[in-house]
Amino acid sequence: MKCIAVLGSPRSMMNTELLLEHVILGLRQMDVEVEKIKLKDLIINPCIACDACTKTGKCFKKDDMEQLYHKFNTSDIIVIASPLYFNSVTGITKMMIDRCQAFWSSKYVLNNPTIDRNKVRSGLFICTAGSQQTDNGFLGATLVMELFFKAINTNYKYNLLIDNTDKKFTGERKDVLEHATHIGCELSKLL
Repeated sequence: MKCIAVLGSPRSMMNTELLLEHVILGLRQMDVEVEKIKLKDLIINPCIACDACTKTGKCFKKDDMEQLYHKFNTSDIIVIASPLYFNSVTGITKMMIDRCQAFWSSKYVLNNPTIDRNKVRSGLFICTAGSQQTDNGFLGATLVMELFFKAINTNYKYNLLIDNTDKKFTGERKDVLEHATHIGCELSKLL
């Protein structure tokens, strides 16, 4: 089994990445091959709504999204981790998501998917918030992720949503880190 674990935080080894690392630990305990990608290290240009993908099923831009398209297509498990920014995902995460319009266009406009629709994939979204959130505090982000996972033909199985990280650093929350590892293990059992 293969997993692509995408970090959409601009910061290293802070709340979001620590949770991602513990999910990866759980996946590796179950012998899942994990490739971690840091979006901040990639060159991904924004979608410009040019509609080229509605004619070809592919984005015309030549940047690091090309490797991500392939990884999404060949992975069994897809994990996206992003802190909550203005009740959604970070800009670098959203830029990646917007560029998956090419998958959507190939499926729903051209009826010729560029992503394998028969491959079973499971997805997890990890999100952290500095302040304490209300019941719907993560809703903006989870709605975006629901559409993203649908576009890449992935069963959106779990959310790991942790708030109040300004008051209590995730690295000091043993129960949360153990839960993240447990979710990693569980993800491998879904396929």
